[in-house]
Amino acid sequence: MKRLIECVPNFSEGRDPAKIDAIVAALREVPGVFLLDRESDADHNRSVITLVGEPEPVAEAALRAVGKAAELIDLTRHTGAHPRLGATDVVPFIPLEGVTLEDCAALAREVGLEIWERFHIPVYFYEAAAQRPEHANLENIRKGQFEGLREEVLRNPDRSPDVGDPRLHPTAGATVVGARKFLIAYNINLSTPDVEIARCIAKSIRFSNGGLRYVKAMGVDLKARHLAQISINLTDFEQTSIHRVFEMVKREALRYGAAIVGSEIIGLIPRRAIELTADFYLQLENFSPAQVLENRMEAAFRGAPSTASGSLAALAQPFLDAVSQPTAAHGGGSVAALAGALGASLGQMVAGFPHKNNSNASPGEPLREAVAEFEAASHFLTKAIDRDAASFESLMAANKLPHAPPGGQQRRDEVIQQALKSAAQILLEVARKAAEVFERLGQLEALSSPSMLAGIGLGRVMAAAAVQGALENLTITLESITDADSAAKMKSEARLLRSRIAKQPVGAEKS
Repeated sequence: MKRLIECVPNFSEGRDPAKIDAIVAALREVPGVFLLDRESDADHNRSVITLVGEPEPVAEAALRAVGKAAELIDLTRHTGAHPRLGATDVVPFIPLEGVTLEDCAALAREVGLEIWERFHIPVYFYEAAAQRPEHANLENIRKGQFEGLREEVLRNPDRSPDVGDPRLHPTAGATVVGARKFLIAYNINLSTPDVEIARCIAKSIRFSNGGLRYVKAMGVDLKARHLAQISINLTDFEQTSIHRVFEMVKREALRYGAAIVGSEIIGLIPRRAIELTADFYLQLENFSPAQVLENRMEAAFRGAPSTASGSLAALAQPFLDAVSQPTAAHGGGSVAALAGALGASLGQMVAGFPHKNNSNASPGEPLREAVAEFEAASHFLTKAIDRDAASFESLMAANKLPHAPPGGQQRRDEVIQQALKSAAQILLEVARKAAEVFERLGQLEALSSPSMLAGIGLGRVMAAAAVQGALENLTITLESITDADSAAKMKSEARLLRSRIAKQPVGAEKS
């Protein structure tokens, strides 16, 4: 049985995409960890990242992210609407498959000890991992935030961390680590800038003040948008549904002469939560989750016999699903990188066979140098799939920055331009490496037996497609770059790369 957990670390940075990119890059270094989502909010000055995988690699990825955040985030200079205690504010582990909540609590305690050992950041445990009853609720731990707890912890033993010295890290604060069930982070925006109205509504709906069970809520001032927001954590959506929360907020807002102007999900939401909401608003009679196409398909596939080809299809499907989504991430650049990696892998296969002009080779001895080159190229291009996706995620985050952030419009434009240049550079690197694969495959044609020519030809088609695809995306990206010199240099190299694959087209006659 698979053992899968989710981890949703929250970082106290939502305005500088470069810092979030660095944190994401640190956790992506761990094999076997999958980044499902990243969300940044400039008003909250906070980012939420969603990881899944087996417990051990996910724990290591979380630790590396905590370390990188401690390097980059200084809480003494941090401001934002969301309460926070640490540079890495909270690290929850959630059981998904083959893992219990108790397993996640044990893992949380191990991670907490390791955070202190590696980074000397004190740790509090919460929810299922809590070691003190009053720490089961996160808000009890975070009371006073970084500034208040920094002073109180020195004189009040009851506020001491569970792990580490009885003082906070001078710039990274403390980190809260725990285990919990799936949580929906849900924000509702009101048609008023009066944050007191949002706070009153939050007080009326949260369980701690006699409101809805499994609901935590607070009022937030979205200064950049001139709106008040109710920020909600829904800890058991099947017991208290998301539509029930929405309807209660809507009713309470009317009492203050306000209305809901929009709502948003932070991070991910289970399909079941959407099904329950659809059932409520559409008033579907005799509705069953089995009527949802994707649910029926998954049930059918789970019951289907496993085959080797089916296993390969299952590996490819998550990437295909990601590409099919209407987002910039995992778009053309990622597809181009995958095409190049496939071409390099075919080259690695062909170079591993004996060749007719390799007279000194024993049967089965490969062209070792070529094998190593294609293996390295395949690895580089495979990594570029995620690098390209991350670069466009950074660009989207930059575009979400408020038009009047600290430092003014100029700062926002600089961040956007930096993200565009980074995205363009990655596309150029993909095209460059794929062109090398294309040419190296061509050199193998004269050495290969007729039976291997088909593999070489297909590999060159994939490599050429990678070059062309990356450069098509590069052309579009360069249109938005205002640095004329940088854009001109990239366009010049793009022309040279196009000419390299045009000089010797696939299938051309050799003299």
